Amino acid sequence: MADNSSTAARSLRPFMTLWVGQVFSLLGSQLVQFALIWWLTQQTGSATVLALASIVGLVPQVVLGPFVGPLVDRWNRKRTMVLADATVALATLVLAVLFWLGLAELWHVYAILFVRALGGTFHGPAISASTSLMVPPEHLTRVQGLNQMLNGGLNIISAPLGALLLQLLPLQGVLLIDLVTAALAITSVLLVRVPQPQHEAAGAAGSPVGQYWQDLRAGLRYVLNWRGLLILMGMATLINLVLSPSMSFIPLLVTEHFQGTAWHLSAMEAALGIGVLVGGVLLGAWGGFKSRVYTSLVGLVGLGLSVLLAGVVPSSQFALAVLAMGLMGLMSSITNGPIMAVLQASVAPSMQGRVFTLLSSAAMAMMPLGLAVAGPLADAMGVRTWFVIGGLVTLALGLGGYFIPSLVNIEGDRDAHAETVAAGMMPESPAG
Repeated sequence: MADNSSTAARSLRPFMTLWVGQVFSLLGSQLVQFALIWWLTQQTGSATVLALASIVGLVPQVVLGPFVGPLVDRWNRKRTMVLADATVALATLVLAVLFWLGLAELWHVYAILFVRALGGTFHGPAISASTSLMVPPEHLTRVQGLNQMLNGGLNIISAPLGALLLQLLPLQGVLLIDLVTAALAITSVLLVRVPQPQHEAAGAAGSPVGQYWQDLRAGLRYVLNWRGLLILMGMATLINLVLSPSMSFIPLLVTEHFQGTAWHLSAMEAALGIGVLVGGVLLGAWGGFKSRVYTSLVGLVGLGLSVLLAGVVPSSQFALAVLAMGLMGLMSSITNGPIMAVLQASVAPSMQGRVFTLLSSAAMAMMPLGLAVAGPLADAMGVRTWFVIGGLVTLALGLGGYFIPSLVNIEGDRDAHAETVAAGMMPESPAG
């Protein structure tokens, strides 16, 4: 028993080295994001400019994500992470020099935001797909708990830290901090061995371009032919459709319903971040139920109830709304962590880049669509209406998930699906 524990501990060390480097990288990225958005706000005061900045950050992931997946699966993932981090750092350095010379313009900021988002489109799937090859299966949920804890912690500290740094340093000084954190992240990647998945033999398409399109089609078939995975992805996109507007409408909920100030908004945002942090700690220590899907469905039910609570709280009960936000953050960790672990444990390692980018692109694409639907509805019926709708839809999905066998048994079905895919993905003959 002791030997097994020792082996698990040893096998976790390379990943934890990689993970610590990513902590610094994410912190640097959030500081840069805060600083640039604040600069755009100060320079223009335009909601359109800020919206365009958000769209620029979404385009690479939504539009290019599905086409990046085959590359992430085919390329050396260690080099992919290093090159992505280095490209982002170099772009940030260029922008820092432009600010230092007093030459920075609006389009420069947009261009750098696009390059940073493009780097993240490669980096995120590469590290997520590498996790299942570096972490023992029994620890995947706990690792995702650590990730949720990290996200919650960064949500709490990044904005105040960014504001403090902008008081102490010029904008280019904050940008240069990102170079230091990127260097730490790259060093952590270089220090560890990142395993590569085994790939199916190349088929008829001998050229790199032909092989790329073959890989892309194989990834689409992999998802479309696995009912449980397809349902899981459908649920994720629908949840993002109804809940993304709710997050964007929190300031309106504070001002219109609670007649609150910036302090009230900060209290709700902090409660949300603390909830995510606590949920990550809980998930990391507990590990969830034996069935990861059941753990996630419990979190989804709780998430729906907490969003619904935020929408029905009377205006005189602001403290209850803050509690609802904390529960929302906690339940989002309990929902998201196990689902990511399910995907890492169930999806073939050689397919994870494609699957993760497809899921991410579909989910991110729902954000502007959800806002387009929810905005007019909230204007006409009140912002609380969308919280109620979002809560009820999320609650229904969480409860309904228990009655979908292909979803509940997704981890048990992975071997059968792997055999089916292997049979349907035999290389074509050169003549074909």
